[in-house]
Amino acid sequence: MTTQLTRSASESTTPMGTLILHPVRDGLWRVSARNGTVLGHIERRPTPDGDRYSARRLVFATLTREVGEFWHLADAADCFR
Repeated sequence: MTTQLTRSASESTTPMGTLILHPVRDGLWRVSARNGTVLGHIERRPTPDGDRYSARRLVFATLTREVGEFWHLADAADCFR
């Protein structure tokens, strides 16, 4: 599946199969299911070797769990499927 992913909060939401990435601010996306359920967040973190994408799953209304760090935004989004 080839999808152009949003990198900036000024751009629109990005559908990715059964998920939607909503830009919150530059480098931060809210991940939700098609039915609107918020699943968590993905944050871009610059490193000397390139950008990394940290995925955090929403456990309760205000509690998140770190899922992992990935080299690609699409890989970080896959952990929410």
